[in-house]
Amino acid sequence: MPVDDGTVHQLPLRFNGPAYNSALDQVRLTGQCLRVFRMMKGGSWWCLWEISQRTGDPEASISAQIRHLRKPRFGGHTVNKRRRGEPGHGWWEYQLITNGG
Repeated sequence: MPVDDGTVHQLPLRFNGPAYNSALDQVRLTGQCLRVFRMMKGGSWWCLWEISQRTGDPEASISAQIRHLRKPRFGGHTVNKRRRGEPGHGWWEYQLITNGG
């Protein structure tokens, strides 16, 4: 996963799954993952719709990228999750704590 020291050093991200096609999906998914990572790396709390508004990516894709960021091959970062607003509404927000700080 990216290491941020003012610049981003891109390591190849390894996606997989039954519907994954490298030729069709690698560039798109890498871009999504990097956009989500860059936006969340400051440690603020974000709902999926807020991330979507800022990145232009669909909420379902953002949710998948957040799950990826927890995996060792994507950096093994900590992603905290908590309810936002009225508990019965089912709104969640997420916070990324990167391994680099």
